[in-house]
Amino acid sequence: MSFELSLNTGTIPNLSLDEAIRYTAEAGLSHIGLWRHLLVDGAEAAAKAVSAAGLSVSSLCRGGFLTSSDAEGQAAALEENREAIREAAALGTGELIMVVGGLPAAAHVLGGTGDRADKDVAAARARVADRLAELVPYAAEHGVRLVLEALHPMYAADRAVLSTLDQALDLAAPHAPATVGVVVDTFHVWWDPRLAQAITRAGIEGRLASYQVCDFNLPIASDALKSRGMMGDGYVDFASISLAVAQAGYTGPVEVEIFNEEINNQDPALTLATMKERFEQLVLPSLQTASALV
Repeated sequence: MSFELSLNTGTIPNLSLDEAIRYTAEAGLSHIGLWRHLLVDGAEAAAKAVSAAGLSVSSLCRGGFLTSSDAEGQAAALEENREAIREAAALGTGELIMVVGGLPAAAHVLGGTGDRADKDVAAARARVADRLAELVPYAAEHGVRLVLEALHPMYAADRAVLSTLDQALDLAAPHAPATVGVVVDTFHVWWDPRLAQAITRAGIEGRLASYQVCDFNLPIASDALKSRGMMGDGYVDFASISLAVAQAGYTGPVEVEIFNEEINNQDPALTLATMKERFEQLVLPSLQTASALV
């Protein structure tokens, strides 16, 4: 089994879409994971550029932010996510990564609006479930799977009220695996004492839709979002997580997604060369070992 490496464009945020495609192709990769802000000329034009370079889109980042407690915010979130679903379909990827959103009380942190007194995390999760149920039929019509991402608990207030893979799977449970899946992002889930069991569960349920890798660095950056690191520079045990992912039946692209000031600002060719080397050293061996045993 050959596991294909993908560059998530969050790793090279200073590049345009055309530049990101060129660097990815020149590095010999087969896949690229796109962020929506790069689709300035439309998803169809982006799809043509990706295909012309001999690449495929592994996933689209991102949909989500479904926790608004007012009708206007909920309607806006639904429309934004329907647009993201259409973009994913046009790009030829079946996987739309969903960062579900945080508390209304913290919406202003990311430039949004919300009731700053609303800190009810259980109610926020319930609203995610409600909005997800509204989006699933539309996603199914377009052949797109909504891929729930559990984020590290330090992001629960502002970005995602889902903190564990089990929580994401529970939220996905009412829906067909073809329409709602989950992503294993090593930065976010490495600490979870139930991670191995949850990955196995995801495989059994047919919901393992994406595998994203990067390291967890210390000290935490002043901007906590930028605390990701190149594989091998931090504290994630990639061998055990990769083994579990492959044993659960995952065979798709492996995306490298790193938000880190130093890495984001260095020569993109160096970033790609380093991530290929670290992937082959730290991630790929366990994937291949496990797949040979399945």
